Amino acid sequence: MENELFEQRTDLSFLNEAVNKIRESIGQVIIGQAESVDLLIAGILADGHLLIEGVPGVAKTLTAKLIARSIDAHFSRIQFTPDMMPSDVLGTSVFNPKTVEFDFKKGPIFGNIVLIDEINRAPAKTQSALFEVMEERQITVDGFTHRLQEPFIVLATQNPVEHEGTYRLPEAQLDRFLFKIEVKYPTLEEEIEILTRQHQQKTALQIASITPVLTKEDILKLRKQVLELFVEPHILEFVGKIIHETRNNGSLLLGGSPRASLAIVHAAKAIAAMSGRDFVTPEDIIRVTPAVLRHRVILTPEKEMEGILPDEVISQIIHKIEIPR
Repeated sequence: MENELFEQRTDLSFLNEAVNKIRESIGQVIIGQAESVDLLIAGILADGHLLIEGVPGVAKTLTAKLIARSIDAHFSRIQFTPDMMPSDVLGTSVFNPKTVEFDFKKGPIFGNIVLIDEINRAPAKTQSALFEVMEERQITVDGFTHRLQEPFIVLATQNPVEHEGTYRLPEAQLDRFLFKIEVKYPTLEEEIEILTRQHQQKTALQIASITPVLTKEDILKLRKQVLELFVEPHILEFVGKIIHETRNNGSLLLGGSPRASLAIVHAAKAIAAMSGRDFVTPEDIIRVTPAVLRHRVILTPEKEMEGILPDEVISQIIHKIEIPR
């Protein structure tokens, strides 16, 4: 009876219909990766930036581009390279001889959905150009502030195994990403399906057939709806305990920040809405926590040498805390 009352608070039919359409259209091109696609959609609904990590050839960039194609908004792509300068991202002031003044020429960061390919290939100076824009949705050049249009979403990809010509992202920048989504290798069955589709030359036609499902205005409206979802106090306490434990865990050098706890709640709201519920359950929290924390926590050197992964420690922390019911 209680759940029936919850169901009537917010009409999520439009959100669920749009999410299913996006899943379906991307599923025509991308085999498997259902969880990665769901996290990408949830990140957009939760107003977060998304870091996609995977080895070369697992369709990280293609998945990001397909998500962008599903939204009727200005898409921009930046290929990060070691010689890239901040002005190549943000834009620069150019002297106009007619007006005898400097005009600001916007860089590629001025988009609604910005795909940054191989984000860890640019040096620290260029990475620092993203700090302000990712957090405050504005840039400051030559003393003038330029605001970006909403929605503004950064989708960044990086390769976890290639180290030559790459730079470690600063912790402050990693903290600005809502999720770090790990794209795994396909299963044997999925690999065969990929080969079959490519052999039948279906992939290019399926990519071309993807059309926008949501407008910019829809995204902003759905984000507001997601923010209004109900979260019980014991769920918030559960999140607080998880983050507190990351700060006092012997396997971790650095735990989650308050931004991480807020990110878990916002992301869980989006996952709940995508599941047709306007209230958050402990399962929603457990589902999003690894993607929210894996790039924010730092293992101790001893645990790194043992080959322990952040996800393993995060899982241990979650299971250590009593799950509220």
